[in-house]
Amino acid sequence: MRIYREIEAWGTVLIFDIESKNLSEIQLEIALSKVNEYVHHIDEVFSTYKSDSIISKLRRNEIEIWQTSDEVREVWNLCEETKRLTNGAFDPWAVPGGFDPSGLVKGWAADKSAEILLSHGVAHILINAAGDLTLRGGRIEDGEIKPWLIGITDPNNTNNIVKTFEILDGAIATSGDYERGDHIKDPQNGMVAVGAKSATVIGPSGAITDALATALMVAGSDGATWFTQPELFGYQPWVINRHDATSWSID
Repeated sequence: MRIYREIEAWGTVLIFDIESKNLSEIQLEIALSKVNEYVHHIDEVFSTYKSDSIISKLRRNEIEIWQTSDEVREVWNLCEETKRLTNGAFDPWAVPGGFDPSGLVKGWAADKSAEILLSHGVAHILINAAGDLTLRGGRIEDGEIKPWLIGITDPNNTNNIVKTFEILDGAIATSGDYERGDHIKDPQNGMVAVGAKSATVIGPSGAITDALATALMVAGSDGATWFTQPELFGYQPWVINRHDATSWSID
């Protein structure tokens, strides 16, 4: 049984494509209902647009990080780690208004959503959180399990696919100046990021791929050295340069 579902949350539309040979439609719907509850909970906790969210209170210095929840502290720690790994190209503290984990939390929450689905017996999962994808178990085609096929669109012409990746399990995130490229700022100067035209990262963690793709928009080819760090083994970038439309990658 296979279900395709869209859920409005986090200021975007989340896409769920799930399948399992051993579950009925009702069982898949129950699993999705649990995910629906979770993603709206995440919105209440992490939204910077809701004045009563924990993140908004943290940004206003009404509470300290130690007074928040385990999930907020987990995201905070991941942000600290990714800031270090990118030499500050990813810096949620360098934005107006205080700590804003938006550049990491979608990928993180997509991974958590996949864990919920897996716990309910869902075997094949694709979650698309506005360009941050979490993938589990591949897809079923002609009775066989095949990798998910993920296409990267041309930032200059979104009707064209310029690169395709095959992924069985893991995460892939893409940042670029497709529609709202000006929302990615260089944390060092507050200006619009000019390091890359489009940046894609594949790896095991949706949180880290999300943050690295954002950071590569700032650093461009200077970010290639990040992937020599042991913590980033298993992560692969594919980047379109801003000025000459050439691309580079690290396998």
